[in-house]
Amino acid sequence: MALLHRATLRPTKLDLLAAWLPGRPWFAGPTGVSAAPAGVDVVSRAAYRFDDPAGEVGIETMLVGVADGPVHQVPLTYRAAPLDGADDWLVGTTEHSVLGPRWVYDGCVDPVYVAALAHAILTGSGQAEQYVEVDGRRELREPTVTVVVSGAGDLDVPPVGAVRRVVDEDRTLIDTDSVELVVVRRPGAGADGAAGVTLSGRWDGQPTTVPLAYAKRL
Repeated sequence: MALLHRATLRPTKLDLLAAWLPGRPWFAGPTGVSAAPAGVDVVSRAAYRFDDPAGEVGIETMLVGVADGPVHQVPLTYRAAPLDGADDWLVGTTEHSVLGPRWVYDGCVDPVYVAALAHAILTGSGQAEQYVEVDGRRELREPTVTVVVSGAGDLDVPPVGAVRRVVDEDRTLIDTDSVELVVVRRPGAGADGAAGVTLSGRWDGQPTTVPLAYAKRL
C-alpha cells in the first residue's frame, strides 16, 4: 500500500524533470532527437507506485511526455536525506508541504526501488494500491496505469543486496548480487524484448499493453 498526502511540492516533480531529462542518454525530444535543449515542457501521462516495506522511501514511476515526443518512463524515489554515493543520479531537491525537504533520485540506482521492482515482477504482485488521506480517512485512488506481470511463478525473491552496476541507455540495465533488471525507458517506442519475467502496462493514450521492465534471477 502506498499512502499519499494532499500536499504541494516546490519545485514540482515536473519542474525537476524538465531540467533533468534533456541530459539523459535515452531522452528523445519532440522531434525524436536525443540532443534536446536544456529545459523542456514535460507533461505527465500516467504513474504507478511500489511500496517500501520500511515506509521510509517514496517510490513512484512516472510516464511523461514532451509535446509530440515519445513517452518516457522515469522511476523516482523520494528520500528525507541524501542517498550515499548517488549524486550523479540526483534529479533534484524539493520542499514537500507535509514531509519537508525531499531528495529526488532516479530510482534505478536506489536499492529500495530496485528491491521493490524485483519483488513486484518476480512475485507477480505488480503495483501497490494507492490511498490518499482526506480529513483523517483514507480514500483509494484509482490507478492511471494498468499493470500486469507475465511469466512469474511462485518465485521466492532472493535478497537483492547492493546495486553493483547500472548501464543507463535506451533500456537501463541494473545488476545486483542476485537479480538482473531491465527498465524500458521509452515503452512502446520499439522492440523491447528481453529475457526474464515481464512487467507490462497500459494507460490512457497507450491502447495496447507494452513492456515496462524485466527481471531474472542470476
